[in-house]
Amino acid sequence: MLVKAAETLPEGAKPLVHSDRGCHYRWPGWLDLMERYGLTRSMSAKGCSPDNAAAEGFFGRMKTESVYPEHWEERTRDEVLVLIGDYIHWYNHERIKQSLGWMSPVQYRQSQGMAA
Repeated sequence: MLVKAAETLPEGAKPLVHSDRGCHYRWPGWLDLMERYGLTRSMSAKGCSPDNAAAEGFFGRMKTESVYPEHWEERTRDEVLVLIGDYIHWYNHERIKQSLGWMSPVQYRQSQGMAA
């Protein structure tokens, strides 16, 4: 997935790749990819969830809006994966946010010329 994303970057782009200190982000193969594509690593401080506030916030909202209302213990793994995929699609395409001018994230990015 990183290679596919990196190959779409315009020449000279130097994006930041942030992680939560997972062991695979320190794996030599991952480090080689980062260097090959000129990507900059960023890691959260150990035990410091505010360093990754956007992801922490998203998963907190997903738990409140989707996980807690469901009876997950009665679902199969495949059903859970579909429900999570449905939630992510809804969150990006339909869930409006006041901070985005009452648009969904996708609508906002399109209005700014950042998405097709």
